[in-house]
Amino acid sequence: MLFHRFAVKPLISACLIGYALQAGSVFAATTINLSYNGAPDPEKNAVHVFATNLKELVEDKTNNEIEIQLFPNSMLGSEEDRMEQTMSTPMLNVASFAGVSPLVDEIFVSAIPFLFDDFDAARSFFDEGEYWQDISHALHERAGIDMLAVVEEGGFLAFTNNKVPITHPDDFAGLRFRAMDPSQVALYEAFGASGTPIPWTETYMALRTGVADGQMNPPMYIILGSLYEVQEYLTLANIQYSNQFLVGNSEMIASWDDDLRDAFLEAVAEANHNAREHNETQVDARIAHLEELGMEVIRPSEDDLTAFREIGQPAYLTWLEERGIEQRWIDMALEDAGMSDLLD
Repeated sequence: MLFHRFAVKPLISACLIGYALQAGSVFAATTINLSYNGAPDPEKNAVHVFATNLKELVEDKTNNEIEIQLFPNSMLGSEEDRMEQTMSTPMLNVASFAGVSPLVDEIFVSAIPFLFDDFDAARSFFDEGEYWQDISHALHERAGIDMLAVVEEGGFLAFTNNKVPITHPDDFAGLRFRAMDPSQVALYEAFGASGTPIPWTETYMALRTGVADGQMNPPMYIILGSLYEVQEYLTLANIQYSNQFLVGNSEMIASWDDDLRDAFLEAVAEANHNAREHNETQVDARIAHLEELGMEVIRPSEDDLTAFREIGQPAYLTWLEERGIEQRWIDMALEDAGMSDLLD
């Protein structure tokens, strides 16, 4: 199990070049690896846009005292592998829920369906909320990893499938869906479908061969993975905010002097701001592009969205409870999102 392996005292990989130990067993960084999912294609991969801009800004603001080497396309391994590397070596990683949740299971609370009405609400929740501050503290304390930024990966999540146009939860009956993690399995089951966790790298083939009928991702990932080739229908339910997480080795960051650390964190904040602005301007164009590629775009009515919400939210909250998530995490998140009425 991931937690068991992470309980072992982290070791520094002998094959990681560009690092040396200073007195006091702290890291002296020259080159930092940054790993992430998806192709190095700025037209298709919002995370790559963020990563390349972060590299440029970090190197500029630190006068090349910190240099970043990019490893897209999961080149450094699976989500689990890369989080282990981030614990045990001086590196950065853009992780999904599948990478962070084995360390901080409470992160699933931030994926409650329809928690955010728009981008501004989601950004305020992660930038200013008490819940997210506590999540970041828990990750640092449990794993020696700093939560540095919440990175948008292309808008809100949409459903795709190749069987029926989905406009209402009833349309899910009998369908099989690829899930990113257990939380998505729970959501599909609430709507009457089944869900099977399948890695992103295997998603296209699973859809092509019929292992799964559909999946859930923002329009960017549908384009990135060429899923439009094997999916006919796109349902814009906007059920969850689509995000990943920039994380870094805590000991590495703590070893830098104040000026270097401040310059690095300033670069992170600026790169994330730039990525958010770029992402928001691209959402409508990506949906239009998928329509041009032959997908049928379904925009559920307000009544249908209400049905998704009334089924999805209670079922997801029950799943969090059954998973053993303490109620205080849910309470904090709902308060931060301005949805304390769900606590009644």
